[in-house]
Formats: sequence, structure tokens, C-alpha cells
Amino acid sequence: MPDDITPSMTGPSNEDLTRRLTQARYPRSNSYDVRWVIENQMGPNALWLLEWLAPALGLDTLRPCARVLDLGCGRAMTSVFLAREYDVQVTAADLWVKPDENAKRIAEAGFADRVLPVHTEAHDLPFAEGGFDAIVSVDAYQYFGTDDLYLPTLTRLLKPGGRIGIVVPAVREEIEGVEPPAHLQQWWQPDFWCFHSADWWRRHWTRGGAVEVETADWQPDGWKDWLLWSDVIAEESPEEFHRTMARDVGEMVRADQGRSLGFVRLVGRRK
Repeated sequence: MPDDITPSMTGPSNEDLTRRLTQARYPRSNSYDVRWVIENQMGPNALWLLEWLAPALGLDTLRPCARVLDLGCGRAMTSVFLAREYDVQVTAADLWVKPDENAKRIAEAGFADRVLPVHTEAHDLPFAEGGFDAIVSVDAYQYFGTDDLYLPTLTRLLKPGGRIGIVVPAVREEIEGVEPPAHLQQWWQPDFWCFHSADWWRRHWTRGGAVEVETADWQPDGWKDWLLWSDVIAEESPEEFHRTMARDVGEMVRADQGRSLGFVRLVGRRK
């Protein structure tokens, strides 16, 4: 595997960062160079979240070269992770990151033959029905998937019996009324209203009838991972925008201490 995604120990700062971010529950993610992950992140640590999703989604049980759609892949880190760790063929679909940029990143990682970057919007996916063995979406689905009509349209792309798995920022319990919790008001943004509970997501997918929900659960102590990662990005990201955003998110998550905010994992099988 190319050196740019494997751990680098070229200086004290990398050694300290690697030590700080190494977690026993994410053994696969630990094998990636922390600078590569920091430079290509676009929010919470997507590799950690995908590694948490993987057992519930059954990624280890997919046949070699199975076709996986990575929906809202960002800078294609998760797509490279899928190809490297599970020996699958990945379609890396994103609206905001240009395919040429992702193609360069994918090629530098050594997976140009197994990851295809595509520019597309989540409501206009140019793929054949039944073309994928699995669909994955990490920290993206909440922005387009709360529509009651969306999931049946998306799951047509799965083979019968294929699974879709997502991880999304979430709330522990649904927020009643029109105001966020008082301790979060100073950081709350309108798009945070797309954060929902595990029970909400289970009900949302179940009533649509397109999938049998196999998993809908809250990540224990997920907020601690979110806080650690936000602190690291606030200090180490090469992009000012991401440093600023991570500082704000870190302040919010630190104030919350897991009372309201965290992550939900959801897996459904196409009927």
C-alpha cells in the first residue's frame, strides 16, 4: 500500500498524533496515516464511524469485488477504506467534491482500479436498478434521507437482499418543541434539526416498507470520539475553515457531555 495512507513516524508530532488517535476499538483505522486522515476529513472521523458500522452491515461477508455505493463520500477516504479493507469495488459518489480531485486522491492511495469517483446528487443517481450489493453512507444521509419518499427510491439500486448502512450525527432522544436544548442554543444551527434518535430512524425506515431494519442503535460514548477528533482538527487541520468549524463543534460537544449528541447506526436489508 502507498506510503501516504500508511502510518508515518517522520517526526515527533506524527508520533504524538498517532498515539493520541490510536484506539483499540478501531484496529483497521489505526493503520492509516493520521496526517492523511486529517487532511481529507470533512467532519467527524469517518473511518472510525465506518469501522463501527461495518460489523452490523456485514461487510466481511461480501464476496470479493462486490459492488458498493459510497453515497456522500466526500474526499473518498471511506471509499479507499472499503476497497482496502473489504476487497470490494466502490462507486464513490459525491456532489461537493469533484471527481477529478477524488480520482487523484484514490490513485495516490493505490486503488484507481477499485474505486470509481462519480459526481452526482443524491436524488439523481445515474445507476441501474439492482446494481449494488451494498450501499454505505457516513455522515451524509441525514442531509437528504429524512424525506419519507427517499429510501424506496434509493434501495431500488440494491440487489434483493442487499443491505444499506448509514451512520449519522444524532440526538439521544427526540427534541420536543421548536427550541434546542438550552445548553446547546449558542451553537445550534438550523441544519442540526436533521439530527434524530435511533428510534426515529427505525420508525422512518420501517414505515416506508422498502427494507427490513436489522440495526438501529446509539453509539456508546460516541460523543467522546467526536470531541477528541474535533480537538485534533481544531489544532491540526491545514484548512482554516475546518479548524474554525471543529472548534465550534468541539465547544458544543464538550458542553453537552453526551446528554443529547452522538451518533446512530442504521442497517436495513432490501426486501
